[in-house]
Amino acid sequence: MNTKINKLRGELTKNKNKISELQSRNREIERQITELENNDILELVHSHNLDITQLSALIQAMKTDPAAVMRGEMEESEHEEM
Repeated sequence: MNTKINKLRGELTKNKNKISELQSRNREIERQITELENNDILELVHSHNLDITQLSALIQAMKTDPAAVMRGEMEESEHEEM
């Protein structure tokens, strides 16, 4: 068989293995990023002394009227909880 073909097949196999390794590494990096983002979110929630009910109300208010929440105009019952 042509030696050039064998050489190219070897290079192809090597490249496929390297791609697989890099994809695995990318998945690990993405997992670490997600974990760090989640930790940042938890720290933020805890630093504002929000419980799960308050956090849920805040997120719901942000979905319905983000500008009002940014101005601090949440409904009185939600505001009292926070």
